[in-house]
Amino acid sequence: ETSHFPQFAAPAAPGPAGGDAAYARAIRATARMTQAEFAARIGVPVETVRNWEQGKRSPRGPTRALLRGIEQAPDLAFAALAPARMRS
Repeated sequence: ETSHFPQFAAPAAPGPAGGDAAYARAIRATARMTQAEFAARIGVPVETVRNWEQGKRSPRGPTRALLRGIEQAPDLAFAALAPARMRS
């Protein structure tokens, strides 16, 4: 099966140059989703995504792992997050 996100290039890992804000923004941008679309797909309020991207908050724990999963295998991650009715 081919990727639904062929444009998805691995963003730079978080680090001192861009930090978590740039990393979170890069994950969403490479998936070509708005903040609202991305928030809905991963099950968080849009305000959470905004806060990550503005550097007000940082994704932690399971959410950080989810972002890594989306970075490494976006089709698999988004398929796993899809409602059961959409997986059939």
